[in-house]
Amino acid sequence: MEGHTRPSWHATEKPTHAPVRVPGAAALGMAGGMAWTFAFAAAGIALAHLPGFARMGGMVCAILLAIAARQVVGYPERLRPGIQLVSQRGLRLAIVLYGLRLNLPTVLHQGLPLVAKGAVTIAIALSISALVGRWLGADRSLTWLLGVGTGVCGAAAVAAISPILGAAAEDTAIAVGMVALIGTVFSMAYTLVRPWLDLSAVAYGAWSGLSLHEIAHVAAAAAPAGSQAMAVALLAKLGRVLLLVPLSFAWLWWRRRQEAKRSAAPEAKDGPVPETEETSRSDPKGARGAALSSARVSFPWFLVGFVAMSVLGSLGWLGAPAVQAVEQASSDLLTAAMVGLGMNVHLRAIGQKALRPLLAMLAASLAVSLASLVSVRWI
Repeated sequence: MEGHTRPSWHATEKPTHAPVRVPGAAALGMAGGMAWTFAFAAAGIALAHLPGFARMGGMVCAILLAIAARQVVGYPERLRPGIQLVSQRGLRLAIVLYGLRLNLPTVLHQGLPLVAKGAVTIAIALSISALVGRWLGADRSLTWLLGVGTGVCGAAAVAAISPILGAAAEDTAIAVGMVALIGTVFSMAYTLVRPWLDLSAVAYGAWSGLSLHEIAHVAAAAAPAGSQAMAVALLAKLGRVLLLVPLSFAWLWWRRRQEAKRSAAPEAKDGPVPETEETSRSDPKGARGAALSSARVSFPWFLVGFVAMSVLGSLGWLGAPAVQAVEQASSDLLTAAMVGLGMNVHLRAIGQKALRPLLAMLAASLAVSLASLVSVRWI
Protein backbone atom coordinates (compact mmCIF):
# COMPACT_ATOMS: atom_id res chain seq x y z
CA MET A 1 0.00 0.00 0.00
CA GLU A 2 1.43 3.36 -1.01
CA GLY A 3 2.20 5.96 1.62
CA HIS A 4 0.04 8.96 2.25
CA THR A 5 0.40 11.67 -0.38
CA ARG A 6 0.17 15.25 0.70
CA PRO A 7 -2.59 17.29 -0.93
CA SER A 8 -1.60 19.06 -4.12
CA TRP A 9 -2.15 22.48 -2.57
CA HIS A 10 0.51 21.85 0.09
CA ALA A 11 3.27 24.32 -0.74
CA THR A 12 6.41 22.20 -0.71
CA GLU A 13 7.77 22.79 -4.18
CA LYS A 14 7.06 25.09 -7.05
CA PRO A 15 4.61 23.56 -9.51
CA THR A 16 6.25 21.86 -12.47
CA HIS A 17 3.39 22.74 -14.82
CA ALA A 18 2.38 26.18 -16.04
CA PRO A 19 -0.54 27.45 -13.93
CA VAL A 20 -3.74 28.65 -15.56
CA ARG A 21 -3.75 32.43 -15.44
CA VAL A 22 -6.94 34.00 -14.13
CA PRO A 23 -7.43 37.78 -14.24
CA GLY A 24 -6.83 39.20 -10.78
CA ALA A 25 -5.65 35.85 -9.40
CA ALA A 26 -2.16 37.18 -8.62
CA ALA A 27 -3.54 40.10 -6.63
CA LEU A 28 -5.95 37.82 -4.79
CA GLY A 29 -3.15 35.39 -4.00
CA MET A 30 -0.94 38.21 -2.75
CA ALA A 31 -3.70 39.58 -0.53
CA GLY A 32 -4.61 36.09 0.64
CA GLY A 33 -1.02 35.29 1.60
CA MET A 34 -0.72 38.50 3.58
CA ALA A 35 -4.03 37.81 5.32
CA TRP A 36 -2.84 34.26 6.05
CA THR A 37 0.26 35.47 7.90
CA PHE A 38 -1.57 38.17 9.87
CA ALA A 39 -4.30 35.69 10.84
CA PHE A 40 -1.70 33.35 12.34
CA ALA A 41 0.00 36.30 14.03
CA ALA A 42 -3.31 37.34 15.61
CA ALA A 43 -3.95 33.76 16.71
CA GLY A 44 -0.50 33.55 18.31
CA ILE A 45 -0.96 36.85 20.13
CA ALA A 46 -4.36 35.70 21.39
CA LEU A 47 -2.92 32.36 22.48
CA ALA A 48 -0.26 34.18 24.52
CA HIS A 49 -3.01 35.61 26.73
CA LEU A 50 -4.08 32.14 27.90
CA PRO A 51 -2.70 30.63 31.12
CA GLY A 52 0.47 28.69 30.48
CA PHE A 53 1.32 30.52 27.25
CA ALA A 54 1.93 34.03 28.58
CA ARG A 55 5.60 33.33 29.34
CA MET A 56 6.19 32.28 25.72
CA GLY A 57 4.87 35.51 24.23
CA GLY A 58 2.83 36.13 21.12
CA MET A 59 5.72 35.86 18.69
CA VAL A 60 6.79 32.40 19.82
CA CYS A 61 3.18 31.18 19.92
CA ALA A 62 2.61 32.48 16.39
CA ILE A 63 5.79 30.83 15.08
CA LEU A 64 4.85 27.51 16.67
CA LEU A 65 1.35 27.69 15.18
CA ALA A 66 2.79 28.46 11.74
CA ILE A 67 5.31 25.62 11.92
CA ALA A 68 2.62 23.18 13.06
CA ALA A 69 0.25 24.24 10.29
CA ARG A 70 3.05 23.98 7.73
CA GLN A 71 3.72 20.37 8.68
CA VAL A 72 0.06 19.27 8.88
CA VAL A 73 -1.77 21.00 6.04
CA GLY A 74 0.66 23.44 4.44
CA TYR A 75 -0.78 26.32 2.48
CA PRO A 76 -2.09 26.87 -1.06
CA GLU A 77 0.68 27.59 -3.54
CA ARG A 78 -1.11 30.73 -4.74
CA LEU A 79 -0.56 32.30 -1.29
CA ARG A 80 3.22 32.01 -1.50
CA PRO A 81 3.89 35.52 -2.94
CA GLY A 82 1.91 37.22 -0.16
CA ILE A 83 3.59 35.14 2.54
CA GLN A 84 7.03 35.93 1.10
CA LEU A 85 6.18 39.64 0.89
CA VAL A 86 5.39 39.78 4.60
CA SER A 87 8.36 37.62 5.62
CA GLN A 88 10.83 39.70 3.57
CA ARG A 89 9.63 43.27 3.01
CA GLY A 90 7.47 43.24 6.13
CA LEU A 91 10.40 42.03 8.20
CA ARG A 92 12.58 44.92 7.07
CA LEU A 93 9.80 47.44 7.71
CA ALA A 94 9.37 46.02 11.21
CA ILE A 95 13.08 46.57 11.90
CA VAL A 96 12.79 50.16 10.67
CA LEU A 97 9.85 50.84 12.99
CA TYR A 98 11.69 49.09 15.82
CA GLY A 99 14.22 51.93 15.79
CA LEU A 100 11.67 54.23 17.41
CA ARG A 101 12.23 52.38 20.70
CA LEU A 102 15.84 53.55 20.86
CA ASN A 103 16.19 56.95 22.54
CA LEU A 104 19.70 58.02 21.55
CA PRO A 105 20.28 60.89 24.05
CA THR A 106 19.20 58.75 26.99
CA VAL A 107 21.53 55.92 26.03
CA LEU A 108 24.49 58.15 25.16
CA HIS A 109 24.21 60.53 28.13
CA GLN A 110 23.31 58.12 30.90
CA GLY A 111 24.30 54.68 29.73
CA LEU A 112 27.74 54.87 28.12
CA PRO A 113 29.30 52.54 30.73
CA LEU A 114 26.44 50.12 30.08
CA VAL A 115 27.00 50.43 26.32
CA ALA A 116 30.64 49.48 26.85
CA LYS A 117 29.62 46.47 28.93
CA GLY A 118 27.02 45.63 26.27
CA ALA A 119 29.80 45.53 23.68
CA VAL A 120 31.59 42.98 25.86
CA THR A 121 28.35 40.98 26.07
CA ILE A 122 28.11 40.86 22.28
CA ALA A 123 31.77 39.89 21.91
CA ILE A 124 31.40 37.05 24.41
CA ALA A 125 28.19 35.77 22.81
CA LEU A 126 29.67 35.71 19.31
CA SER A 127 33.01 34.26 20.42
CA ILE A 128 31.55 31.44 22.52
CA SER A 129 28.94 30.63 19.87
CA ALA A 130 31.60 30.43 17.18
CA LEU A 131 34.08 28.40 19.25
CA VAL A 132 31.58 25.89 20.63
CA GLY A 133 29.74 25.69 17.32
CA ARG A 134 32.97 24.95 15.47
CA TRP A 135 33.98 22.37 18.07
CA LEU A 136 30.60 20.63 17.72
CA GLY A 137 30.53 20.92 13.94
CA ALA A 138 27.31 22.96 14.08
CA ASP A 139 25.65 24.65 11.11
CA ARG A 140 27.54 27.93 10.71
CA SER A 141 24.68 30.15 9.55
CA LEU A 142 22.31 29.06 12.31
CA THR A 143 25.07 29.32 14.92
CA TRP A 144 25.84 32.91 13.93
CA LEU A 145 22.17 33.86 14.01
CA LEU A 146 21.78 32.40 17.49
CA GLY A 147 24.94 34.14 18.66
CA VAL A 148 23.68 37.50 17.42
CA GLY A 149 20.26 36.93 18.94
CA THR A 150 21.87 36.07 22.27
CA GLY A 151 24.32 38.94 22.31
CA VAL A 152 22.27 41.83 20.92
CA CYS A 153 18.49 41.94 21.03
CA GLY A 154 16.86 38.64 20.18
CA ALA A 155 14.50 38.40 17.22
CA ALA A 156 15.19 41.93 15.96
CA ALA A 157 18.92 41.25 15.76
CA VAL A 158 18.37 37.91 14.04
CA ALA A 159 16.08 39.59 11.53
CA ALA A 160 18.57 42.39 10.88
CA ILE A 161 21.63 40.17 10.43
CA SER A 162 19.86 37.41 8.47
CA PRO A 163 19.84 39.15 5.06
CA ILE A 164 23.46 40.24 5.52
CA LEU A 165 24.46 36.64 6.21
CA GLY A 166 22.29 35.39 3.35
CA ALA A 167 20.66 32.98 5.80
CA ALA A 168 17.80 30.75 4.67
CA ALA A 169 14.30 31.68 5.79
CA GLU A 170 14.10 28.36 7.64
CA ASP A 171 17.26 29.15 9.63
CA THR A 172 15.94 32.60 10.51
CA ALA A 173 12.64 31.21 11.79
CA ILE A 174 14.37 28.48 13.79
CA ALA A 175 16.80 31.00 15.32
CA VAL A 176 14.02 33.39 16.33
CA GLY A 177 12.03 30.62 17.98
CA MET A 178 15.03 29.20 19.83
CA VAL A 179 16.23 32.60 21.06
CA ALA A 180 12.75 33.47 22.30
CA LEU A 181 12.28 30.16 24.09
CA ILE A 182 15.72 30.07 25.73
CA GLY A 183 15.37 33.72 26.70
CA THR A 184 12.05 32.94 28.36
CA VAL A 185 13.63 30.14 30.37
CA PHE A 186 16.50 32.41 31.45
CA SER A 187 14.17 35.25 32.48
CA MET A 188 12.17 32.84 34.65
CA ALA A 189 15.40 31.54 36.18
CA TYR A 190 16.52 35.10 36.99
CA THR A 191 13.36 35.81 38.97
CA LEU A 192 13.86 32.56 40.90
CA VAL A 193 17.51 33.16 41.86
CA ARG A 194 17.17 36.90 42.61
CA PRO A 195 16.30 36.47 46.32
CA TRP A 196 19.52 34.47 46.83
CA LEU A 197 21.79 36.99 45.10
CA ASP A 198 23.37 39.79 47.10
CA LEU A 199 22.55 42.41 44.47
CA SER A 200 20.98 45.84 44.77
CA ALA A 201 18.02 46.72 42.58
CA VAL A 202 20.30 48.72 40.28
CA ALA A 203 22.85 45.91 39.97
CA TYR A 204 20.17 43.30 39.36
CA GLY A 205 18.57 45.49 36.68
CA ALA A 206 21.93 46.00 34.98
CA TRP A 207 22.58 42.24 35.05
CA SER A 208 19.21 41.54 33.45
CA GLY A 209 19.64 44.20 30.78
CA LEU A 210 23.18 43.17 29.90
CA SER A 211 22.54 39.45 29.58
CA LEU A 212 18.96 38.57 28.64
CA HIS A 213 17.94 38.08 25.04
CA GLU A 214 14.78 40.11 24.26
CA ILE A 215 13.49 43.39 25.66
CA ALA A 216 10.44 41.43 26.84
CA HIS A 217 12.71 39.02 28.72
CA VAL A 218 14.52 41.93 30.36
CA ALA A 219 11.25 43.52 31.43
CA ALA A 220 9.88 40.23 32.78
CA ALA A 221 12.99 39.56 34.84
CA ALA A 222 13.46 43.12 36.15
CA ALA A 223 9.84 43.94 37.03
CA PRO A 224 9.79 41.99 40.34
CA ALA A 225 12.78 44.03 41.57
CA GLY A 226 10.98 47.36 41.26
CA SER A 227 10.88 50.44 39.04
CA GLN A 228 14.53 51.38 39.61
CA ALA A 229 15.71 47.96 38.49
CA MET A 230 13.40 48.14 35.47
CA ALA A 231 14.76 51.55 34.39
CA VAL A 232 18.39 50.43 34.59
CA ALA A 233 17.60 47.11 32.90
CA LEU A 234 15.93 48.76 29.92
CA LEU A 235 18.74 51.31 29.63
CA ALA A 236 21.33 48.52 29.54
CA LYS A 237 19.28 46.64 26.96
CA LEU A 238 18.87 49.70 24.74
CA GLY A 239 22.64 50.12 24.82
CA ARG A 240 22.95 46.69 23.24
CA VAL A 241 20.26 47.59 20.68
CA LEU A 242 22.31 50.68 19.78
CA LEU A 243 25.25 48.42 18.92
CA LEU A 244 23.15 46.48 16.40
CA VAL A 245 23.81 49.13 13.74
CA PRO A 246 27.65 49.19 13.86
CA LEU A 247 27.69 45.42 14.22
CA SER A 248 25.54 45.01 11.11
CA PHE A 249 27.69 47.33 9.02
CA ALA A 250 30.87 45.66 10.27
CA TRP A 251 29.43 42.31 9.27
CA LEU A 252 28.44 43.71 5.86
CA TRP A 253 31.99 44.98 5.31
CA TRP A 254 33.44 41.59 6.26
CA ARG A 255 31.04 39.70 3.98
CA ARG A 256 31.84 41.93 1.02
CA ARG A 257 35.55 41.53 1.65
CA GLN A 258 35.18 37.74 1.73
CA GLU A 259 33.16 37.79 -1.48
CA ALA A 260 35.80 39.95 -3.16
CA LYS A 261 38.54 37.51 -2.11
CA ARG A 262 36.59 34.55 -3.48
CA SER A 263 35.95 36.37 -6.75
CA ALA A 264 39.62 37.30 -7.20
CA ALA A 265 41.04 33.93 -6.14
CA PRO A 266 40.71 32.01 -9.45
CA GLU A 267 42.26 34.84 -11.48
CA ALA A 268 45.08 35.40 -8.99
CA LYS A 269 45.93 31.70 -8.93
CA ASP A 270 45.61 30.73 -12.57
CA GLY A 271 45.70 34.08 -14.34
CA PRO A 272 42.94 35.45 -16.52
CA VAL A 273 41.03 32.96 -18.62
CA PRO A 274 41.96 33.43 -22.29
CA GLU A 275 39.06 34.60 -24.39
CA THR A 276 38.18 32.16 -27.14
CA GLU A 277 35.41 31.94 -29.66
CA GLU A 278 33.63 29.45 -27.40
CA THR A 279 33.83 31.64 -24.31
CA SER A 280 32.74 34.68 -26.28
CA ARG A 281 29.64 32.88 -27.50
CA SER A 282 28.78 31.52 -24.05
CA ASP A 283 29.39 34.85 -22.31
CA PRO A 284 29.07 37.56 -24.97
CA LYS A 285 28.71 40.51 -22.57
CA GLY A 286 31.16 39.38 -19.93
CA ALA A 287 28.34 38.58 -17.54
CA ARG A 288 30.44 36.20 -15.51
CA GLY A 289 33.16 38.75 -14.94
CA ALA A 290 30.64 41.41 -14.06
CA ALA A 291 28.94 39.09 -11.62
CA LEU A 292 32.23 38.24 -9.97
CA SER A 293 33.39 41.83 -9.75
CA SER A 294 30.14 43.19 -8.33
CA ALA A 295 29.33 42.94 -4.65
CA ARG A 296 27.08 40.01 -3.91
CA VAL A 297 25.98 41.21 -0.49
CA SER A 298 23.28 43.85 -0.82
CA PHE A 299 23.37 46.98 1.30
CA PRO A 300 20.94 46.77 4.26
CA TRP A 301 19.04 50.00 3.63
CA PHE A 302 16.51 49.08 6.29
CA LEU A 303 19.21 49.78 8.90
CA VAL A 304 19.37 53.36 7.63
CA GLY A 305 15.64 53.51 8.27
CA PHE A 306 16.25 52.06 11.74
CA VAL A 307 18.67 54.90 12.54
CA ALA A 308 16.31 57.50 11.05
CA MET A 309 13.44 56.27 13.24
CA SER A 310 15.75 56.35 16.27
CA VAL A 311 16.60 59.98 15.53
CA LEU A 312 12.92 60.81 14.98
CA GLY A 313 11.95 59.24 18.28
CA SER A 314 14.80 60.97 20.09
CA LEU A 315 13.75 64.40 18.83
CA GLY A 316 10.42 64.02 20.60
CA TRP A 317 8.35 65.23 17.67
CA LEU A 318 5.91 62.33 18.02
CA GLY A 319 3.46 62.29 20.88
CA ALA A 320 3.18 59.37 23.27
CA PRO A 321 0.07 57.90 21.55
CA ALA A 322 1.82 57.96 18.15
CA VAL A 323 4.95 56.34 19.58
CA GLN A 324 2.90 53.61 21.24
CA ALA A 325 0.99 52.99 18.01
CA VAL A 326 4.20 52.66 15.98
CA GLU A 327 5.77 50.37 18.57
CA GLN A 328 2.68 48.16 18.54
CA ALA A 329 2.69 48.11 14.73
CA SER A 330 6.36 47.13 14.78
CA SER A 331 5.69 44.27 17.20
CA ASP A 332 2.67 43.00 15.24
CA LEU A 333 4.44 43.25 11.88
CA LEU A 334 7.50 41.45 13.24
CA THR A 335 5.23 38.68 14.54
CA ALA A 336 3.53 38.37 11.13
CA ALA A 337 6.91 38.27 9.41
CA MET A 338 8.01 35.47 11.71
CA VAL A 339 4.85 33.56 10.79
CA GLY A 340 5.87 33.85 7.15
CA LEU A 341 9.31 32.50 8.01
CA GLY A 342 7.76 29.73 10.08
CA MET A 343 5.84 28.60 7.03
CA ASN A 344 9.20 27.65 5.49
CA VAL A 345 10.32 25.41 8.36
CA HIS A 346 10.59 21.65 7.83
CA LEU A 347 10.67 19.84 11.16
CA ARG A 348 12.68 16.94 9.77
CA ALA A 349 15.52 19.33 9.01
CA ILE A 350 15.41 20.90 12.48
CA GLY A 351 16.37 17.71 14.27
CA GLN A 352 19.33 17.27 11.96
CA LYS A 353 20.77 20.78 12.11
CA ALA A 354 19.45 22.63 15.19
CA LEU A 355 20.69 20.58 18.15
CA ARG A 356 24.37 21.52 17.90
CA PRO A 357 23.71 25.25 17.33
CA LEU A 358 21.32 25.11 20.29
CA LEU A 359 24.09 23.73 22.51
CA ALA A 360 26.42 26.48 21.30
CA MET A 361 23.74 29.06 22.10
CA LEU A 362 23.23 27.66 25.59
CA ALA A 363 26.97 27.86 26.23
CA ALA A 364 27.02 31.46 24.99
CA SER A 365 23.98 32.41 27.08
CA LEU A 366 25.53 30.98 30.24
CA ALA A 367 28.86 32.69 29.54
CA VAL A 368 27.13 36.04 28.94
CA SER A 369 25.08 35.68 32.11
CA LEU A 370 28.08 34.85 34.29
CA ALA A 371 30.30 37.55 32.76
CA SER A 372 27.56 40.17 33.19
CA LEU A 373 27.00 39.12 36.78
CA VAL A 374 30.71 39.53 37.51
CA SER A 375 30.78 42.95 35.81
CA VAL A 376 27.88 44.40 37.82
CA ARG A 377 29.06 42.84 41.08
CA TRP A 378 32.76 43.60 41.10
CA ILE A 379 33.58 45.91 38.17
